[in-house]
Amino acid sequence: MHLVENSPFNKGKNKMYAGVARNLVAFACKLSFQRGNEGNVSFVSKTVLISHYEETLGAKHFGGRLMIIETISALKLMNKYFRN
Repeated sequence: MHLVENSPFNKGKNKMYAGVARNLVAFACKLSFQRGNEGNVSFVSKTVLISHYEETLGAKHFGGRLMIIETISALKLMNKYFRN
């Protein structure tokens, strides 16, 4: 993934919609499966969000700011946001 970011009105405690970024990441995982990549997705995280992505997306910290989402975590995200 190159860039995923919420709109300003959808950040923080008073955000309008919950789960937008997770839904977009789940969609990227779905595309990865469709393209034969077993749901694997990688992205570069802002440093302060590394632990957040580990907890909320099941991403693994690969080194530096590189994060990866592997098949098992990708399936969990897809099952949550794409039930079909």
